[in-house]
Amino acid sequence: MSAPTKTRYTAKAAMESRWFKPLVVSLGIILVFGLAVLAARLLRNTQPVGDFIERYHGTTALPVDAPVGIPPWLGWQHFLNMFLMLFIIRSGWQIRNSSLPMNWRRKKPGRFLFKNPGKKINLAIWWHLSWDTLWVLNGVVFFALIFATGQWMRLVPLSWDVLPNALSVAIQYLSLDWPLENGWVNYNSLQILTYFLTVFIASPLAIVTGVRMSPAFQTRVPQANKLVPMSVTRRVHFIVMLWFAVFILVHVTLVFATGALRNLNHMYASQDNNDWIGFLIFSASLLVLVGGWFAASPVTIRYLASFSGNVTR
Repeated sequence: MSAPTKTRYTAKAAMESRWFKPLVVSLGIILVFGLAVLAARLLRNTQPVGDFIERYHGTTALPVDAPVGIPPWLGWQHFLNMFLMLFIIRSGWQIRNSSLPMNWRRKKPGRFLFKNPGKKINLAIWWHLSWDTLWVLNGVVFFALIFATGQWMRLVPLSWDVLPNALSVAIQYLSLDWPLENGWVNYNSLQILTYFLTVFIASPLAIVTGVRMSPAFQTRVPQANKLVPMSVTRRVHFIVMLWFAVFILVHVTLVFATGALRNLNHMYASQDNNDWIGFLIFSASLLVLVGGWFAASPVTIRYLASFSGNVTR
């Protein structure tokens, strides 16, 4: 009788382990991905889908005055956005798990949303809002430059043909037979739709919901909860965070899977070739990210927060 009891206990303990759910989810993702690849390869071998891909190869024409290439400032913007987004997601997760048992209170009152009438907030919230502020400022510069230089034309769908072309690209990607493309001149339609959703939909949603959840906004505009409940705002904000996380994962994977040296040269070296300069710059940027990650300890966060407020346990 003891053996079955031990087996049941072991199985129960395994299911209650903190690694059980992530393992099941990971295996489920792998299974779904494998089935999607199999389905895509089978579809590509059919006559209708083959004709569809031949007609919609994956890209749409840009205006004649659209810029060609990726300028150095866009490479810097890309790195800064990656750096800031890393700590925004990390600090947001710290808020969710309450991993910073300290509070922060402004030394001097600010104005409007930044006004803090003697109210303490968790240090994790201060840390998150600080990175949010830098990210928004970087975004303002980004929007100003893309509209001043015409780079916005490479990120915005300009015809309805982008939809069938995006579907064609998705089938080609899933079949693991990459579409022919040249991101230096024009992104494929699936990239355009993804970049558009990230830059012009997800990013504003992150800002609006983040401001709505900020303690200062709740103090200044208490009637907002009647229009948009906090539970809805938090759910949307979390979904946007998941979108960014999935986007980063897929984006990095495809950068390396579809020609790493050339893609890294486009974004980090502002040149269209296959040498190792972009890879070396990218490697240096990873060192900066790793260094920043380990430097952002609770002691460091408390020290930085002390410049603008009082930190207490």
